[in-house]
Amino acid sequence: MPRSSNRWALVLAAGSGTRLQSLTTDASGASVPKQFCSLTGGASLLEEALERAASVAPPSQIVVVVAAEHRRLWTNALPEIAPENVIVQPRNRGTANGILLGVTAILERDPNALVAIVPSDHYVEREHVLARALDHAMDSVAGARSASVGFLGLTPESADPELGYIVRGEPLGDGSCAVARFVEKPPRVDAVKLLKRRALWNSFILVARVATLVDLVALRHPVEVTAFRGLWRQASRSASPRELERLYEHLPEIDFSRHVVEGTTAPLHVVPVPACGWSDLGTPQRVAECLARLGESTEAPRAAAERHWNLAAAYERLIGAAPAAQMA
Repeated sequence: MPRSSNRWALVLAAGSGTRLQSLTTDASGASVPKQFCSLTGGASLLEEALERAASVAPPSQIVVVVAAEHRRLWTNALPEIAPENVIVQPRNRGTANGILLGVTAILERDPNALVAIVPSDHYVEREHVLARALDHAMDSVAGARSASVGFLGLTPESADPELGYIVRGEPLGDGSCAVARFVEKPPRVDAVKLLKRRALWNSFILVARVATLVDLVALRHPVEVTAFRGLWRQASRSASPRELERLYEHLPEIDFSRHVVEGTTAPLHVVPVPACGWSDLGTPQRVAECLARLGESTEAPRAAAERHWNLAAAYERLIGAAPAAQMA
């Protein structure tokens, strides 16, 4: 149970997952973004992310950002989320704008909110490990004297050159460390060196006071922050599609990693998370590696397979008749 009534979670579910389209394109040629897919035929990645969010925030304080273009996929996928907590992004303008859309809505409703940013397209084998770390991170933010944004840094299970890394700085006394620097998709030889320095995978799971997170973005993008805050002050809890469309027409594309946190002077910290079988399932190869670790067959019960697009089965079709776990 959440320990604080001002705990919120923001689930980011508006991505298109273009790098995985070779696995997520159905027979009609339509792409199914990976958050609406299942790894092996069970719950979708979005459903698993919502459970992750529910481990730190009550249902009434879970906000989900979705994309207008995916309406057919999310319309019936969020039965436990209040309609005012489902925020429809009219178009993609980068991860920072997607975060701003949600956190400024939360800020207008609860200025003292603590928020966990939870991507919806990750797979976690040992959820209890991540849930314990996320709960600890929220407690740390609640008790911190200084305003800082925390990243959950995962203990690497390989020197993957396609992931981002966080280099640890000075220990902060509560198990976390200052962020020394971010390294995005290093060559494999550099990734091996980063592992020797005890660098962590950047999970893109964040924890912060919502006001601190908004202030972080405002350091470099004050115009956009003002626009989003003005939107919610006028709209109260639910902005109209027309208002959102008008705002998004003029937004620049802003990536949270490249355009907000890299090189910032604002205080950032990283909370180390023990290895938990995490994967962003960003490419067919990483899907195969995840299946190999699990030792999973691609076969799934028919009812489950019909409910969600099955990535394991799609991978098997991609590489031929051999089981995905053997081909990884």
